[in-house]
Amino acid sequence: MDSLRPTRRQAITRGWALVGVAAAVGADLGVAANSAMAAPSGPAVPTVPGAGATGPLTLRSAAQAGAPAKYASGDPKRPGLCGEIAEAVMRTDPDLHIEGLAQPVPLRRLELMLSNGDLDVFFCLLKSEHRHALMRYLPVPLYRISHVLAMRAGDERAPRTWDELRAFSRRQPLLLAQGTKLAATLQEADVSFLESARSDKEALQMLVRGRTGGVYGQDFNLRQAARGAGLESRVRIGPQVFEEETQYVVVSRQLPEAVAERLTDRLRQISASGEIARLADRYR
Repeated sequence: MDSLRPTRRQAITRGWALVGVAAAVGADLGVAANSAMAAPSGPAVPTVPGAGATGPLTLRSAAQAGAPAKYASGDPKRPGLCGEIAEAVMRTDPDLHIEGLAQPVPLRRLELMLSNGDLDVFFCLLKSEHRHALMRYLPVPLYRISHVLAMRAGDERAPRTWDELRAFSRRQPLLLAQGTKLAATLQEADVSFLESARSDKEALQMLVRGRTGGVYGQDFNLRQAARGAGLESRVRIGPQVFEEETQYVVVSRQLPEAVAERLTDRLRQISASGEIARLADRYR
């Protein structure tokens, strides 16, 4: 029996070996635990079977606050052109769901959310140099908008050229809704303006109160704002078009290519069928 009992030296040697094994196992478990704790959860991204080319797909979007021609106008006949285009896209693709279309977000915040990947897609933005770095434009044109001037109904002045508009604005700066890309156009043309209105509707209300001589904006937006504010008889939209631009769908640069191609294909379908044009005509 004594021959089977380990000597003191053997016991010490075995003890140190067990300590080493335990330390190694503990270290491995610690690394695994730390790795699991350190793994970032990351932003929510759409679950896209087959990289998004087919199958169920949910994309995050939003509505533009203060733009009733685009979203949530309150008019059942014209609920919002861009929201209607998004609905048309979903009708062509029953597996596609675009959420957030009833959630209003200010324009500058929308740009930031697209840049950060907090939104996947947004319907209806004009092209601008600074936006190209933040998001990606899909290549299907939606509809064209005109830059026009809204004035009080009794005001017979009618600027028809950039020179005349510059002279008009020197007497009293034009009013412009905050955050719009149109501000860059007026800056380049050396036209005086103020971005003190939170929306086109508020700008028109300030116009009829005599706070400005004219409101510069998009024809779609100004007409819808006038209808929504009950000001159609008190303001007139001038016939002169100072510039024309096209609205597009934009997506986050983090969106998988297959998803962008799927959206582009659906947009081409409703454009070729004439559905986008028919929708836009109801808002003119």
